[in-house]
Amino acid sequence: MTELGPVAWPPAPIRIERLVLREPEARDRAAFIELLASPEVHTYLGGPRPRDELEREMSGTPERWPGSLVVDLDGSMIGQILLRRATGHRRPAATGKTDLGYLFLPRAWGFGYAAEACAAALGWLAGALPGEPVVLTTQTANVGSMRLAAKLGFTEVERFEAWGAEQWLGSLLLVGLALKGHQFVGGVVSLLKVPRQYICHWSRPSL
Repeated sequence: MTELGPVAWPPAPIRIERLVLREPEARDRAAFIELLASPEVHTYLGGPRPRDELEREMSGTPERWPGSLVVDLDGSMIGQILLRRATGHRRPAATGKTDLGYLFLPRAWGFGYAAEACAAALGWLAGALPGEPVVLTTQTANVGSMRLAAKLGFTEVERFEAWGAEQWLGSLLLVGLALKGHQFVGGVVSLLKVPRQYICHWSRPSL
């Protein structure tokens, strides 16, 4: 994975009804360590990293790079959105496209935060890189992630075996703008209140 490419970074904080998407700050260090060391978070991601190793490596402000956004709830980090160019993806259908990734602390699960944050990030990306194809990869055993991919409008490209498990690759094409206060997800209007400048139609590309 590499950085996004020709986009202005960082964007202004992306504010939606319950959340803010912003660059990492020094105050996020403890939450990043908790996120990366969590066995629950990494059940389908190859396992957590050792906490003592993270404590040594992350001595100050967490690393900032284009495509990394903290998900902030009431002033505290609850997760991370990742937008990266899939240059080294093992599936040809994904190579060169923007890869969407996300990690959320277990205490933030079950409230719809991931759907809202991912929708806002995709809406920003649609404005920054119009017509950009986006891919998402997850294990088919990860029911929550599969459900989120469907909610966001990703459609299946293929399934494949990797890392000892069946993986799912989905794709989405970001085109155009929707009405203020609404978000089009898979062709259906939902009432996630995302600001107009971060809203788009989701269109399904042929790969």
